[in-house]
Amino acid sequence: MGVMRNSRERQAPFKQDGVMTAVYDTPVVLDRRDGPYGEVVLRRHGALLQIIANGCFLMDTSDGRSERLLVDAARAALDGRPAPKVLIGGLGVGFSLAHAAADPRWGRITVVEREPAVIDWHRDGPLAELSAAALADPRTVIVEADLVRYVNETSDTFDALCLDIDNGPGWTVTEDNDSLYSPAGLAACVRVLRPGGVLAVWSAEPSPEFEGSLRNAGFQQVRTEEVPVARGVPDAIHLAVRPG
Repeated sequence: MGVMRNSRERQAPFKQDGVMTAVYDTPVVLDRRDGPYGEVVLRRHGALLQIIANGCFLMDTSDGRSERLLVDAARAALDGRPAPKVLIGGLGVGFSLAHAAADPRWGRITVVEREPAVIDWHRDGPLAELSAAALADPRTVIVEADLVRYVNETSDTFDALCLDIDNGPGWTVTEDNDSLYSPAGLAACVRVLRPGGVLAVWSAEPSPEFEGSLRNAGFQQVRTEEVPVARGVPDAIHLAVRPG
């Protein structure tokens, strides 16, 4: 796996409040594991916690705006139904989960994460500072599973799918994730969404091609919300609604 372009890495000089802060310290490895999909590393770089997979930067605790928007945009696109069930694909550094759990309007919050090390870092490690309250929330359910397999095999259904497992449809973390954005993968997303349910997909850049794929899969109200970043193209949240 080569080095991936990731706007969250471009945001690394910024704290969560958006204030510029210089980060020149040498990263310190806090934990390194051989997981089911290769090596995963948690390291501290100045004030930031970073997750590295097979030598590639995935995400850090520098910002979280687009991860929070992922959840808020999905909630706003729903039709006012009470206590909607949300599936969050990818635990990451916990921004999406923490934000969903802070909103009492959500019903059950299911998080699917395939790396046991990431789950451990949230339950008993340094990332607990971001997610402890969310993990203690009785609505929260953590499922250790590959998201692509889970969406294809689960009998459960949801009102919203908030997916953040790649840099986007064209920049997947592993080759197997490509199938999630294929016609078959999007059909699986349709299957697990309730009528009127919302699919929200995080991407490191807008993708008109993916918008076309969503429409071809039968989704309606397809649109993209952009989140400006410090440098380069904006982050993007792709949104689509299952008819019904």
